[in-house]
Amino acid sequence: MRDSIEVGGRTRSFTVVGPADGEAGRDLILIFHGSRQTAAKHRAFTGGMFDALGGVVAYLDGYRGNWNDARRASAFPARRDDIDDVGFTRAVIDQLVRTHRIDPARVFVIGYSNGGQMAMRLAHEVPELIAGATMIAATMPAPDNFLLAGAPPAPMPMLLIHGTKDPIISYQGGELAWWARSVFKIGGRSLSAPETAAYFAARNDITAAPATTKLPGGANGTSVELTEYRQEGRPPVALYTVHGGGHTIPGPRRTPAVMGRTNQDVNTADLIRDFFGLATRGQIWEPPPSTASSAPVV
Repeated sequence: MRDSIEVGGRTRSFTVVGPADGEAGRDLILIFHGSRQTAAKHRAFTGGMFDALGGVVAYLDGYRGNWNDARRASAFPARRDDIDDVGFTRAVIDQLVRTHRIDPARVFVIGYSNGGQMAMRLAHEVPELIAGATMIAATMPAPDNFLLAGAPPAPMPMLLIHGTKDPIISYQGGELAWWARSVFKIGGRSLSAPETAAYFAARNDITAAPATTKLPGGANGTSVELTEYRQEGRPPVALYTVHGGGHTIPGPRRTPAVMGRTNQDVNTADLIRDFFGLATRGQIWEPPPSTASSAPVV
């Protein structure tokens, strides 16, 4: 069902999957598309794999194809026009809590590329709104390129998925290629995917060393390796490294060849469901009442 809402004097739109008359206290999964996409295009781009995550799934539409993320060097219309995408997110959550019997403590976000940057903005600026985030083909901006670099730690489970052969957002970090900066109106330096995972582990006050496991498979020149940061009493951080993978979302729907290879050994929706306990309605991590995170913002 396509719906709309007024935010900051603008009509914003989104598409909801899941009936309004379902069980009370359901999960809400918010999907943020990549640059130059819409909610409908991203839903088709992923083969609708996120529709089956359970609860209620909402695909949000960006402003003229983008999200006003927190990269200082972003120069697309959503940034130039100072679009209130945080307010939009809050308004969608509030409406669906009322209309679809959502548990406000069970809101998760999934972002791809520019949408992944938006997920990182939400995790830093309004962590009280979300219970966890997934970033696909997106890495943390370097501190001098991040508008929220001074945000205090707000521990939550974080899942990252990134291809080592991503031609747009490099797995190794650094600056985008000149053509990508020109086409997508994005600049500035970013951390590598492993540095991004370590950054969120530090924010979650995880001091234990990560564990790495190679997953079975290896079709079409890609393979998947899982690096997990886990420590008792701390929310976990996981990085799925797709060796040989491009600017793609692992799963049943292959993307155009120009984006690089799509791994089909794993299904991103399944990874998300298992990590956040969506299928079993697992407990959200909560900090012990006697402890507080002392992790620095890096």
